[in-house]
Amino acid sequence: MSKPSQGEVKSLWRYPVKSMQGEEVSVASIEDNGLLGDRAYALIDADDGKIATAKNPRKWPSLFSFKSTFMKTPSSGETMPAVCIQLPNGTSVISAEKDIDQILSKALNRKVTLAVTRPSHSNSSAGTSEEYWPDIEGRDKRNTTTDFALPKGTFFDAGQIHLLSTSTLARLSDSYSQGNFDVQRFRPNIVLESRGSEKSFIEETWIGCTLAIGNDVRIKITGPTGRCVMTTLAQGDYPQDHGILRTAVQQNQGNVGVYASVIRKGLIRTGDQVRLES
Repeated sequence: MSKPSQGEVKSLWRYPVKSMQGEEVSVASIEDNGLLGDRAYALIDADDGKIATAKNPRKWPSLFSFKSTFMKTPSSGETMPAVCIQLPNGTSVISAEKDIDQILSKALNRKVTLAVTRPSHSNSSAGTSEEYWPDIEGRDKRNTTTDFALPKGTFFDAGQIHLLSTSTLARLSDSYSQGNFDVQRFRPNIVLESRGSEKSFIEETWIGCTLAIGNDVRIKITGPTGRCVMTTLAQGDYPQDHGILRTAVQQNQGNVGVYASVIRKGLIRTGDQVRLES
C-alpha cells in the first residue's frame, strides 16, 4: 500500500568515471546494479593495482578536478559508450584514444590505466581502494589512511544508489550557515525535493522501507551514507571546507543521505513523485 508522496525527484546525477565530477541528466535508467553508467569507469594505479579515489587526496590530489561525461547515452545490454574527460587544464580527451592511459598518467603525475567495469562479471574479485580520514573530532579514525574493498563487479564504494533529500541539506546548512552544502559535494544519484518545510534527516527514517519512484522503479533503502573527506574538497567554485564534514559528524554521526538497492528497474525522470510503500 502506497503512502502519500514524500516529494519529487529534483535532480539526477551519474558519475561516468569514479571520483571525477559527473553529469546531471533528466532521465536515468535504473538497472539491477544501479543507475546505468554510474561509476562505469575507474582509474587503476599501475603500481599497486588499487582503484584510484579522491577519498585519498594525499595520493590523488587533483583527481576531483577532472570531469567526465558520456559521449552518448548508455543503453542497457550494450557496451558502455566512450567518455569525454576534461582535464584540470581545460583540455579534453576521449576514453577511446589509444594513448588515453599516457595522457591521464601525465595529468595525474602517476601511472594509471583506465578500466571499465563489467557488472555481469559479479563473481570477479573485489577491487581495493584507499581512504584518508582527516583529523575530525568525533570520528574513530583520525589522520590515518585505510584500505577498503569495493563490492564485486563494480566500482561503487558501497550501495548501488545514493539518495539525498533537500531536507537533509537544509538541516546541515542551518547548523553551518557559512558552508556551501551544494548537492555536488555529496555526489548523490537521486536528489529528492522534500515535501513541506521540515529540516531533518528524513530519508534515514525510511531505512528498511521500499520507495516507489515514478510508475515503475522500486528501491529499498538499506542504510545511511557515511561521509568522507571528499565532501570537504574544493570543487568548481566551492573552496576546500573541512567544516562540511565536521558539521555532518556533529549533527548526524557523519551520515548524509542513504544507500538503496534496486527492487524493480525502469526509467526515472526529474519531477517523478516519490512514495513510501509498506
